[in-house]
Amino acid sequence: MQVMGISGLPGSGKSLVSDMATTKGAIIVSMGDIIREEAKKRGESTKETAQNLRAEHGQYIVSELTIKKIKKLQEDGNENTIIVEGIRSPHEVDMFKENFENFIILSIFANPTLRFERLQKRMREDDSQDYNEFKKRDQMELDFGIGTVIALSDKIIINESDLESYTEKIHEFLAEVNL
Repeated sequence: MQVMGISGLPGSGKSLVSDMATTKGAIIVSMGDIIREEAKKRGESTKETAQNLRAEHGQYIVSELTIKKIKKLQEDGNENTIIVEGIRSPHEVDMFKENFENFIILSIFANPTLRFERLQKRMREDDSQDYNEFKKRDQMELDFGIGTVIALSDKIIINESDLESYTEKIHEFLAEVNL
């Protein structure tokens, strides 16, 4: 079983990579979904839950829960490629590399203006429609260490042109990793 991670700031285009990989049999394990599931159980916002989980169980609880979920898939005999979406810190990368052989990181990059426009169209619960709030969220992600993760990625795809060009880059990457 191959395990790889996808990183990038909100609105960069991670979800399209996941969607395309899924059509080729990959299983997506989203760290954000783990937080959203826990937020629903707690009756909190995702931001509150992300902060509270870390305060209660340590800074890397979300990656620990993600690793546990992937190991359960392995124990159940799953051989599909697993893609971890939403890695934010270099320590999380190290944790995944310690637990999964040949773990690689793909990062998706797009400039802030373009990402904000995408988030306004996407309208997910945790997407800000206010540019200052968007910048605060970016800063929070950068404080987690996502900039280092992106800078040290095994592969970076720039997603600042048209959808056709971006999907072609994703197809090329998926072929490189035999998916």
